Amino acid sequence: MPTLEGLNTEALRDTVRTFRDTVHAHAEWLNRLNVYPVPDGDTGTNMARTLDAVVTEMETVADDDRSATCDAISHGSLMGARGNSGVILSQILRGFAATLKEHADAEGAKFAEALQAAAAGAYEAVLKPIEGTILTVCSESAEAARDAADGGGSLVDVVRAARNAGKLSLANTPELLPVLKEAGVVDAGGAGFLLMLDSAMYVIAGDPLPEAEPDDGTQGAVGAVFDAIAHRTSDAVGALDVSEQRYEVMYFLELSDDRIDDFKSGWGSIGDSIVVVGGDGLWNCHVHTNDIGAAIEVALDLDGRPKQIRISDLFEEVDEEHAKREAELTGNALEIRAGAGLPPVTTAVVAVCTGDGLVELFAQLGVQGVVTGGQTMNPSTAELLDTVAHVNANHVVILPNNKNIIPVAEQVNALTDKTVVVVPTRSMPEALAALVVYDPEAQADENAEEMSAASASVVTGEITQAIRDTSTEVGEITVGDWIGIVRGDGIASIGSTTAAAACGLLDAIVGDSAELVSVITGEDSDPETTAAIEGWLRDNRGDVATEVQHGAQPLYPYLFGVE
Repeated sequence: MPTLEGLNTEALRDTVRTFRDTVHAHAEWLNRLNVYPVPDGDTGTNMARTLDAVVTEMETVADDDRSATCDAISHGSLMGARGNSGVILSQILRGFAATLKEHADAEGAKFAEALQAAAAGAYEAVLKPIEGTILTVCSESAEAARDAADGGGSLVDVVRAARNAGKLSLANTPELLPVLKEAGVVDAGGAGFLLMLDSAMYVIAGDPLPEAEPDDGTQGAVGAVFDAIAHRTSDAVGALDVSEQRYEVMYFLELSDDRIDDFKSGWGSIGDSIVVVGGDGLWNCHVHTNDIGAAIEVALDLDGRPKQIRISDLFEEVDEEHAKREAELTGNALEIRAGAGLPPVTTAVVAVCTGDGLVELFAQLGVQGVVTGGQTMNPSTAELLDTVAHVNANHVVILPNNKNIIPVAEQVNALTDKTVVVVPTRSMPEALAALVVYDPEAQADENAEEMSAASASVVTGEITQAIRDTSTEVGEITVGDWIGIVRGDGIASIGSTTAAAACGLLDAIVGDSAELVSVITGEDSDPETTAAIEGWLRDNRGDVATEVQHGAQPLYPYLFGVE
């Protein structure tokens, strides 16, 4: 493989794709490195999902369009960033891409400049930077790249110098963060960033990519730096520091650039682990806090508009991770009982759904209890009652997510000492909209009012396959046809393919005032159809944002929510 003298557009795109694939391969190792005091989600998973969004956005522009490719990397990373690590990674990618945008064949000096911009952007995004993290690894890699470029180094020389310095910086992170040293690991975010430089070296010089090592938490891009994890005791696991902030709050924020410093200052008074990235009026924001309401009110007080709010309970993640690691270290499976270890809240949510992806989505939005059910699988009152009994709250909101389940859910309140209120959601998109405004510290009635209003504001539709011939206002249906159904209004489209029915349905429900279309893919969805749906929205409703989530639900390959 010939060595490249410059990072042309093809090589840039290959580097991003390789980075995505390499992070996926190492995701479990990165997850195992993820320790406290920043216990939000799994670093490897969050970085991988962020890069998935980048590559998806990049694939929508021409392969040879340098400017559009860099814009896609910036926008995809901003909109797709997940978790603290994903948001910081997005700022690194944005700084990197912005510098390379006007240079079609970036050589060593320009690559070094891009890394410096990436490091500067990452530090700027974090309100209270902590050394010994991805920030340090990126910064010291950029310094080494600059030194190599100043000495007249080629592109390969510059990237190799950055990677070598990054390895040393990563190995030194435990000396800067005692929590890493105590756990016997290096910084997970820094290890993930190093895979970006490994990917660049693979593309420009053919250097082998690091192999995904056995998941013992000690191997990977930097090699066998530590072996302490394999020998530490369960007491050591329990001794890890834990942030005092309970919730991770993330959302997109529409706010003028001249007010973003005031926003950061406001968040600084109510939380930590604050990362805010973006510009031109749109920001991706991340904070750990004990006050969910205040985290949102800071934006509203500045006339900002928070959107797509995501809330995670960090204490629950910590408990789960401690249990997982203790089980792995002792070799004994821990008994997990329904409701065990759930954090106490004023109001818990119980939701009915089926599909692993939907269960994960609901968990990310704070749902404490999930009852398997839906179309053709209506749960009993006893099943709902049992789940209500096990959530750690005296107030409970039930999201039935199917019109046939609503009457069953409404029987529960009379059968328990808890206060149970039903928000009459008839679909998964309605439930997701309701969960955006869910406040675990508010009482059930207050939550029900807000959640009902949010769910009612969503127009929902679904795609399924006809099981019998019939006549409708929109045409004749034959067994096997794909049909688009609008919740509350009936059949809106008929197609011989899933894509045809989906695009016809979207044409009926995505009006001029729509701002966001949520697409939930089922177990029978496929990438080609999903791409066709996104393409139709882009071509016909270009001003509408699209968010795709994998629900893995049966019977309905696509569910849609329009806000």
